Amino acid sequence: GDLVVVGIDEGEIIEGRHPPSVDTPTHLVLYRAFLGIGGVVRAHSLYATAWAQANRELPALGTSHADYFHGAVPCTRLPTLHEVRSDYEANTGRVIVERFRRLEPLHFPGVLVACQGPYAWGASVAQAVEHAVVLEHLARLGSETLRVSPGAGAIPREMLEKHFLRNQGPRLSPGVN
Repeated sequence: GDLVVVGIDEGEIIEGRHPPSVDTPTHLVLYRAFLGIGGVVRAHSLYATAWAQANRELPALGTSHADYFHGAVPCTRLPTLHEVRSDYEANTGRVIVERFRRLEPLHFPGVLVACQGPYAWGASVAQAVEHAVVLEHLARLGSETLRVSPGAGAIPREMLEKHFLRNQGPRLSPGVN
């Protein structure tokens, strides 16, 4: 009941009693660029935000990660001074799209925006929320793994492929314009 539906072309409110998020321009850029997504979540979760503030991608350390992401959770570059001063929220979306230039968004259903925090998406709003929760869990799990074993490496590629394709493979289709 608290969700606000906005038009994808102009960002006008279609349904809802609250004003849209200040991040709506970012969301609109993502909806327009990534085919197949039906929901975007911007979170301020502790662990995923810490990784974003550190400007670090989240490595795929184990099978829990591989069940949802086809590799490390990407981190964007920092925005330029011009991007911050001019149309910042839409430029945040453009920086995310730039980072996904060679990635399939449905294979990597979230991103860490440098010095900002996580965004997640999915085929529906419910799936986007699920991916935001999963991303936070993976960020916490990754933090704890590296605390216990600072030299821990990424999951072997064969195990990553097995878990990702077993859990996500058949349902995915290309989604970048």
